[in-house]
Amino acid sequence: MNIKPLSNNVLVEYIEEEQKTTKSGIVLPDNAQKKERMQGVIVATGPGKTNESGTKIPLSVKVGDKVLFSKPWSDEKKIENDEKKYYIISEDEILAVVE
Repeated sequence: MNIKPLSNNVLVEYIEEEQKTTKSGIVLPDNAQKKERMQGVIVATGPGKTNESGTKIPLSVKVGDKVLFSKPWSDEKKIENDEKKYYIISEDEILAVVE
């Protein structure tokens, strides 16, 4: 796949979280665990946002960073390829870098 995000957008490969089981043996479905956040690895980044004076503001994340990001409200941001899921999101939707 050859996708180059624009502006302050990033391409994130979604990391599927393992199903969790409670002590009583109840399997929690994937959507019950993550609620409104997801994990992924940044695969590509845009060049950054341009401010009003024309200066490029670099992104604070880089390729290879593992991140938590807000769940996209629409499937328009999702790309599926070779059984992998990717999302194109803005840097503003990234909640944290996982270290």
